[in-house]
Amino acid sequence: MDPLLGVKIGCLAGLLVVPLLCGLIPAQVQWFQINMARGKHRRILSIIGCFAAGVFLGACIMHMVADALGDIKSEIEKYQQQGALVPKQNTTSASDDSEDYPFGELIISFGFFLVFFIESVVLSCCPRAVHSHGDAEAHDDHKGTPESHSSFRAFVLFLSLSFHSVFEGLAIGVQKEDTGAIQLCLAVLIHKAIVAFSLALKLVQSGTKARWRVLYLVVFALMSPVGIAIGIGVSLTNGDGSGLAQAVLEGVAAGTFLYVTFLEILPYELRSHESPLAKFAFIGFGFFIMAVIAIWA
Repeated sequence: MDPLLGVKIGCLAGLLVVPLLCGLIPAQVQWFQINMARGKHRRILSIIGCFAAGVFLGACIMHMVADALGDIKSEIEKYQQQGALVPKQNTTSASDDSEDYPFGELIISFGFFLVFFIESVVLSCCPRAVHSHGDAEAHDDHKGTPESHSSFRAFVLFLSLSFHSVFEGLAIGVQKEDTGAIQLCLAVLIHKAIVAFSLALKLVQSGTKARWRVLYLVVFALMSPVGIAIGIGVSLTNGDGSGLAQAVLEGVAAGTFLYVTFLEILPYELRSHESPLAKFAFIGFGFFIMAVIAIWA
């Protein structure tokens, strides 16, 4: 077996097992169930939740949005160099206009408004459903919030993270040197393990049923290995592992994650009764972890 192929298969296995284990801990262990928490137990869970919110904020800005903007820009520049996006009779001025226009931001905004629209439709169809996180305090925080509201956002969170994971795996699968593949895999592994834990915690907070939590986490864990497998196939056939369509889809995924991060995750944690400075510190710490990982990932 080719040593590089062996390294990639090892990366595939690691990115399947480790995030799955990290996700199943808060998803299945009763200690993490928010409806059982009281006193100090609840404060600890609130702190962990704030850390998770910081992780999602960092993943959103430092990874998903940054990756999408970079990929969209590079793909547009590639097409411009090929002359596919500009008319031949006025190449210079048209190229300048297209370079100035924020195509990446537009695509990310489309993802944001897509989720906004779908959620508005869901809320219009389920106006009387009331969501509860399981105890009086959480119920008061979410009084009048439709059950489909939080459940839908939890699903969008899972979907956008899973989609992004495919591209992370793809980046590993198309590596041409084993050293580069290992370094990128370690960075993605740390990133995905922390995100899997945070995703599971958010699924618990949203009231997602146990069987659905497990299903979401299994699918999420599979996404990076699927991306690696696709990347291996692309590298074996000497194909191009990137494309404008992939960059656009990644931008849409980033926009959906942006919506959930700022309209569901952060507001939920900021409504808790813990010290504002403590919440700031742990949200900032979670963001810092993702910012550091972005150096290598």
